[in-house]
Amino acid sequence: MGRGRVQLKRIENKINRQVTFSKRRAGLLKKAHEISVLCDAEVALIIFSTKGKLFEYSTDSSMEKILERYERYCYAERQLVATDLESQGNLSLEYSRLKAKIELLQKTQRQFLGEDLESLSLRELQNMEQQLDNGLKRIRSKKNQLMYESISELQKKEKEMQEQNKMLAKKIKEKEKTMSQQAQWEQQNHGPGASSFLLPQPIPCLNMGTYEGEAPEVTRRNELDLSLEPMYSWHLGCFAT
Repeated sequence: MGRGRVQLKRIENKINRQVTFSKRRAGLLKKAHEISVLCDAEVALIIFSTKGKLFEYSTDSSMEKILERYERYCYAERQLVATDLESQGNLSLEYSRLKAKIELLQKTQRQFLGEDLESLSLRELQNMEQQLDNGLKRIRSKKNQLMYESISELQKKEKEMQEQNKMLAKKIKEKEKTMSQQAQWEQQNHGPGASSFLLPQPIPCLNMGTYEGEAPEVTRRNELDLSLEPMYSWHLGCFAT
């Protein structure tokens, strides 16, 4: 049968209380030593008995160094908490300031649009009118500047297009001139009068001898006719086509 769970409360019997203190103290010191060795942790343990007797344990570093480190850590924690609180206070103040500024800007915007003018005095209305006039002048000046820049850009593009148009017209004229010259040359070379340029040079007469019973002049004329007959046939074929 296992042990029941012990209820944690003050032990009334003085002797039992002293025995339990001695046992638990030894076990606590042992556990502190074990965790310092196993986990390479810095441990400082301080125990005061009911009679005011001191029991302590610390790792290789002295108790003073551990306590000093503890003090620095606690101070840093306190400073961090204070900084957080101060930061929260500053954020709250900044939020209130920005909220008031936004509300003022929204009210001013409505007034520039002609709303909520009842609370404004005559001088405030005159100042607002002057602000609107100055803003309108600046808007018109910027609008005119943009219009002038746009017109200048369009004029520049128009000039470039005119230059391109002139270049294209010049190329078209040159092309037409070339085509006209080519057509004229073809007409001269293939027209009705072109056959005279195609006639070959006169072929020298071949001395084929004389036929019996014919005079020498008749024989030469017959030979010339025979030699020129193919040429006449070729020219007649060209005219027929």
